[in-house]
Amino acid sequence: MRYTRTYHGLRVHGGDFVVHTKADGSYGGVSVGLNRPLSLSTKASIKAAVAAEAAKAAFTGTITETGRAELFIDASRGDGRLAYETVVRGWATDGQTPSVLHVITDAHTGALIGSFDEIEAVHGTGDSLYAGTVAIDTTESGGLYSMIDPSRDGGSTCDMNNGTTTCITFTDADNAWGTGANNDRQSAAVDAHFGAAKTFDYFLNVHGRDGIFGDGQGVPSRVHYGDRYDNAFWDGRQMTYGDGLENARPLVSLDVAGHEMTHGVTEALTGLNYYGESGGLDEASSDIFGNMVEFYAATASDPGDYEIGEKINIDGDGKPLRYMYNPSLDGHSHSCWSTTTQNLDVHYSSGVANHFYFNLAEGTGATPYGTSPVCGSAPPVTGIGRSKAEKIWYRALEIYFTSTTQYVNPVNPANDSRAHTLSATTDLFGRCSMEYRAVQAAWTSVNVAGNDPPCPDNDFYLTASPNSGSVDAGSSVTSTITSTRTFGTAQAVDLTVQGLPVGANAVFSPASIGSDGGVSTMTLVTSSSTAGGTYTVAITGTGPGATRVTTFALTVNALPGCSQINGTDVAVPDKSTVESPITISGCAGIASSSSTVEVHIIHLSIWDLTVSLVAPDGTTYPLHNQWGVGVKNIHQTYTVNLFGKVANGTWRLRVRDVMDPFPGMIDSWTLNLGGSAPACTGTNDADVTIPDQVAVESSISLSGCAGTAGVRSMVAVRIVHPYTVDIMVSLVAPDGTAYMLQQSIFSGGGTNLNKTYSVNLSGEAATGTWKLRVQDAKEYLSYQGTIDSWTLDLTGSEHPACTVTADTDTAIGNLSTVESGITVSGCELGGAGATKASSRSVVAVDIAHPSISDLVVSLIAPDGTAYPLHNRSSGGADLIRTYTVDLSGEYAGAPGNYGCRTPWIRIRARSTRGGWT
Repeated sequence: MRYTRTYHGLRVHGGDFVVHTKADGSYGGVSVGLNRPLSLSTKASIKAAVAAEAAKAAFTGTITETGRAELFIDASRGDGRLAYETVVRGWATDGQTPSVLHVITDAHTGALIGSFDEIEAVHGTGDSLYAGTVAIDTTESGGLYSMIDPSRDGGSTCDMNNGTTTCITFTDADNAWGTGANNDRQSAAVDAHFGAAKTFDYFLNVHGRDGIFGDGQGVPSRVHYGDRYDNAFWDGRQMTYGDGLENARPLVSLDVAGHEMTHGVTEALTGLNYYGESGGLDEASSDIFGNMVEFYAATASDPGDYEIGEKINIDGDGKPLRYMYNPSLDGHSHSCWSTTTQNLDVHYSSGVANHFYFNLAEGTGATPYGTSPVCGSAPPVTGIGRSKAEKIWYRALEIYFTSTTQYVNPVNPANDSRAHTLSATTDLFGRCSMEYRAVQAAWTSVNVAGNDPPCPDNDFYLTASPNSGSVDAGSSVTSTITSTRTFGTAQAVDLTVQGLPVGANAVFSPASIGSDGGVSTMTLVTSSSTAGGTYTVAITGTGPGATRVTTFALTVNALPGCSQINGTDVAVPDKSTVESPITISGCAGIASSSSTVEVHIIHLSIWDLTVSLVAPDGTTYPLHNQWGVGVKNIHQTYTVNLFGKVANGTWRLRVRDVMDPFPGMIDSWTLNLGGSAPACTGTNDADVTIPDQVAVESSISLSGCAGTAGVRSMVAVRIVHPYTVDIMVSLVAPDGTAYMLQQSIFSGGGTNLNKTYSVNLSGEAATGTWKLRVQDAKEYLSYQGTIDSWTLDLTGSEHPACTVTADTDTAIGNLSTVESGITVSGCELGGAGATKASSRSVVAVDIAHPSISDLVVSLIAPDGTAYPLHNRSSGGADLIRTYTVDLSGEYAGAPGNYGCRTPWIRIRARSTRGGWT
């Protein structure tokens, strides 16, 4: 992630930095342009107008506009200084090249610090038309073809008619463009259009970059610019080509197009300063990718050759502009870095990086392209090939370079080109891989040293084949682990793994192999309790001189069922919210009213935490709400009434750390939606269509359910319907008695019905066929729906001495905590002397409140234990809800005062009433 920086509100030029993350999302380092933290005054000694005048004096052409001088921090050299930046627009001394000159002046002395031009150009005289016969993409409309590329989102080519303002898109009647001769104006346009297309395709297909700016857009190309204009330039949004001296040699060769358009890529990715060594790296990037475009296009008339502008023939002697294999051949460029490289024109300081790249790709000494010498006594380099070299340079440019990256930075060596390309190589091929060592050697060969640690003399790397696999929990998967020696002599390598999920283990056969082609079979064995998910398993090979790692992506398919575990650690940082998922599949029907959530959280103070279960539909069930002052860790099983919730789907454990300074970790958690499944329950999830103005029924047959139904029987209904006011819903007992659940109404309502009803069925025999009857009642509404599923639970009962109601209104003040008490005595559940409360105790709460998302409600047992009921979840007015609570650890028979507590309430000066049972 790239960031820019400000200092006391001022922009910092050169203060950009890149934060890197590892594959698991953790911090992976940073690329920083600054040498040290900024510390300077932001009060200028000269006025902006003085700086603007100095900028105008620095412009050597014709000025058309002078911008306002902006006060900023110039950190382009790694250290901050207060400066003004003034943008002067106009024409260069030739009268045809546009200029957008950025002039930097010292804000205290007014001295010129430096300048750079947005217009990045290549100078030349031209030769001929270069691409030969090529295929180009055009657009047809009304029988007329235009040079607008539909395959690359509108990239176009137009004719400047040797002027500098108006450009007209080329058109043709037969889509056969040009003659290959300069006297046909279309011929140069073909080269430019082809070059733009191939540059677009190269970055997309090789580097995954969709367009110069990464937005999928093509860019315009302007040809026949100016009169006898021996230049081509990128102006930040388009390419412009002159026709050369005597208008005889347009500068539209393939490498020139690739070079100039790469300036746009570099500008978008990194924004390298266009002066000094940073500017040299900018120019080198364009030379590198301009040549790679030539190789990519693979035309017979202009093949790749590691030369820049060889078709332009700048001096009329057949020589190119620059040579990558030996840059000093042009008489100006540096092949080897020295302390004076920074003082060169950027087109010549680029030679160091060009030479590095050639040596990395092709090697030193005699090559098919030319002879590449090493600098000083550097050892020879063996090339790794273009396909690897180009990816290393692009990744370094995209991910690691900053705007101030240099060849050598003694103050901040982490921000030099050697360090950044080594980081890119590590990402792609591994540290101390063959490619990594080649990058080290290639920089050394051009006299760019570094402080990177040496690689071991005896080295190897590991591979896993296959490197991923899927397995059902309780089964195993195998992979072949191979060690390949890269340097030195063979050594013994011991194999181990990290990152296995809970309940899984690894077996290697053999456990130790030779680094020179040794092979071992790795078997990953899972257990039936292994949680489903994808895990990155790290296979480590440890030898006497090196330790290397490869990875295997293990996907575990959890066994179908109503209980799963997630044993993957999840960090809980301070003042943050995290989640851990469990996906349930193959669990028929809905969740149990006695579902359990077993939670294991490592934390120094659980008073700092709130913990809740989140159902697949988003409903939140509070488990823990900042209780337990001074208590460490949570190792607890919670019983939760999830009756009515569809079991299958992804459930999440949500943990919130409320305050400093205690971070923690979710160690594991287990979800069991079956609980101790009560008798006398049933589910019917067969869809039943509800036609307009028709009554339909869905049946559940119960057998072996002794006695009568419970006084608090529950009916969970899921109906899909566009307008629920149009339907009546009732439960029909085996004897035909109907119990109304929902009456059709004339207003309100909404879409779909997902609701659980509590019904007194104490007079009904439990065994028999029960029916859910749904009547589409509004004959003037043409809406149809579906009974999706419904569940019946006849086990709800109450003991007269164990059921008490408090119906005295208790006002709830703003930001206050109130309690309402119930005293229970003589409650002997299950017979005399059985004094424990039920694991399925019921608390029915009726609280009038304008916004229940403002409430926290809990049940307080006689011994002070708090049981959370509602924790600021779900919006709307009034809390009228029945909760099932596991009170099996509480004594019900002895007299006790139960309180219903509602702390931290925020209402606006309004008293409320409430009752609870």
